[in-house]
Amino acid sequence: MVKRAGGALLQSIKIDQRSSRPLATQIANGVRDIILAGALRAGDRLPATRTLASELGVSRTTMVEVFERLVAEGLVESRTGAGTFVSRALDAAGAAASGAVTPTEAAPDAAPAPLSRPSTAAPTRSGPALPAFAERLPHTVRAFTTALPALDMFPIAQWSRQTAKHWRGKRDVVLGYGDATGYPPLRRAIAAHLRATHGIACDDGQIFIVNGAQQAFHLIGSVLLQPGDKVWFENPGAIGARNALLAARAELVPLPVDRDGLVVAHGQRVAPDFRMAFVTPSHQQPLGVTMSLTRRFQLLAAAEVAGAWIIEDDYDGEFHYGGHPQPALKSVDRAERVLYVGTFSKTLFPALRLGYFLVPASLVDTFEAVFRSYLPGMPSNPQAIVAGFMDEGHFATHLRRMRRTYMERHRVLIEAARRHLAGLLDVEEADTGLHTIGHLRADLPEAEVTRRAEHRKVTVAPIQRFCLTPVALNGLVLGFSGIKPAEIEAGAVTLARLLEDMVSEPGRLAGGGDRGEG
Repeated sequence: MVKRAGGALLQSIKIDQRSSRPLATQIANGVRDIILAGALRAGDRLPATRTLASELGVSRTTMVEVFERLVAEGLVESRTGAGTFVSRALDAAGAAASGAVTPTEAAPDAAPAPLSRPSTAAPTRSGPALPAFAERLPHTVRAFTTALPALDMFPIAQWSRQTAKHWRGKRDVVLGYGDATGYPPLRRAIAAHLRATHGIACDDGQIFIVNGAQQAFHLIGSVLLQPGDKVWFENPGAIGARNALLAARAELVPLPVDRDGLVVAHGQRVAPDFRMAFVTPSHQQPLGVTMSLTRRFQLLAAAEVAGAWIIEDDYDGEFHYGGHPQPALKSVDRAERVLYVGTFSKTLFPALRLGYFLVPASLVDTFEAVFRSYLPGMPSNPQAIVAGFMDEGHFATHLRRMRRTYMERHRVLIEAARRHLAGLLDVEEADTGLHTIGHLRADLPEAEVTRRAEHRKVTVAPIQRFCLTPVALNGLVLGFSGIKPAEIEAGAVTLARLLEDMVSEPGRLAGGGDRGEG
């Protein structure tokens, strides 16, 4: 077994010593491809790191890093005294494809009902009936606004130099019409970034540049869905994507989320004929859980059986704080069902209004026709500046700096919560992203807390605001990325005083209060 596994690895893995990608990344991607292609099966033992290092001509330290990364991703598992084996999570894909349900996928007691199809009533003088869109979240820079990058840390001087350099370019490039599908150098830079850091095999022709992730969701829904098509949707889930898919006249089917992410088996029971699924696997919006590898394979298998598409929204997955992140769902998509959506609003700054999505090769011609037929494309100047920022290495440097910044601000929030909010708001630690959640005492209804916090200039969002149907949670979504440490501390003190005042009010009963938003 060891020799066969080692031989397969040596025959398949290609190492480019001249590549800018680290050797560990190249090897990890190669091993991942072999496993996902089925050359290595669940339970197969891998050669020792020392053996592989010798056979591949790299240091043992490099191979240790490779194995640590694959263990963190869930593709392999280490057994003390026995060695390293291909993860048994890979069995999940076959189980899901055959319709089997694992014990951990047991259905909740009360199955949420699908959201009613948006009204298609005839137009009136005030226009056609519209779906019940959810209001977008506020973006004032203060504790604890979500979805904000650290604007105070952005390298304005460096950006200005890149801007000036672009404006000294050829006038037909700077002032003329751009490519509707996106500025070619930016598409190339994004594809290279996804290959190097996310393990996604793609080329620039699969990348389309849009006016933020919201436009990507709407375009995907409009092109691939018919009115009334069922879409599996995380409950609670992302408000912007919900609105975009409602605008495409989809029927959203709310599916519960547990510690492993979207409960796929529940979706197979209530809507096996789904046409699309929307997920945030790297950092679930808003609960913050990471979709397990087992659940990812189950979702991919279910989509393949149903002939459905999957939208993977990787809105803040660049910011992972604990070891190596899970691979992107797209990176393990061998059936080509996933459309991957990314945004520069979180990695750079929101005013850019730049996002992108990556489509399977089978959909490239379809989306190219849509873009070239009636979409004018994004302004080329900001695209060119971002492309230069990426090509010169500034983007990667900025991401590393922001990871350190957000890790520090997350630590400040957790410590402030322990000092001031203990017993009132149980704030969860996060290992990815720009926000986390806190669980309120039962006698502190989230909607009322949200209203009172706003009066005290503190922004929090109730979890129910993200829900298509009510869930058994009473808590708040707390952003920390865009707020300086001193403001995080002050916000925690203000929120603690507010909650203490509410607890001390006469007549407040445990479990009482309004659980709605009001």
